[in-house]
Amino acid sequence: MAGVLMYSTASCPFCTLAERLLRARGVTDIAKIRVDLEPARRGEMIERTGRRTVPQIYIGERHVGGYDDLVVLDRAGELLPLLAADAQAGAATGATL
Repeated sequence: MAGVLMYSTASCPFCTLAERLLRARGVTDIAKIRVDLEPARRGEMIERTGRRTVPQIYIGERHVGGYDDLVVLDRAGELLPLLAADAQAGAATGATL
């Protein structure tokens, strides 16, 4: 499966839902950046994504957005191919998040 990075907080219900959906789609490892524990990382998140809310999710190098965006990808049948394509790209280059 693809490398997944998620900016999140402990008290965010949408972060929990996003993690649940990703795990249901086979993602076993989610690199989490807790912006509640590392406030400076929130600035990094805003700079990278242009958004202020969590979760902010990356699959490989692609910013997919927040939970609602993740659900839209999943319902459109695009989430699993994205996860698989990123996993194949990572395996070909030996790259990991």
